[in-house]
Amino acid sequence: MKKLACILGMLLAFGLGAIGVQADELKSLRGTEAVSGDVAPEHYRWERDSRPLPRQFVQQPPLIPHSTKGYSVTTEYNKCLDCHSWDRTAETGATKISITHFKTRNGTELTNISPRRYFCQQCHVPQTDAKPLVGSSFKPANGLVK
Repeated sequence: MKKLACILGMLLAFGLGAIGVQADELKSLRGTEAVSGDVAPEHYRWERDSRPLPRQFVQQPPLIPHSTKGYSVTTEYNKCLDCHSWDRTAETGATKISITHFKTRNGTELTNISPRRYFCQQCHVPQTDAKPLVGSSFKPANGLVK
């Protein structure tokens, strides 16, 4: 087992050394510095708060129609639940969390959000005015076209 770990370590070290790219040399497709983290850069404008955005394909997680800048989601606290939890939506007017978020992988219903659905921005994303990196000829699913 130690021999395998040693071999893997050597391969990993050789592979990274062979690439020869330093983190500060990485550039984004837009030609700017490499993005650190998953937050939109400050020079992009968040879209204004709006009604729920239309979905483009079946089973698409809803897009977030407002800025989430400064939202805290940790294992102890989830800012999204201040508005979207079932007991707060009547007061806030926000969309309720889907019942699917209260089920485990095996379909067992829970009394609170499933841990695998707790970190909202794994699937749901807010919108910015960033220009597309590449062109797209994507068309919405036929069943969703009005």
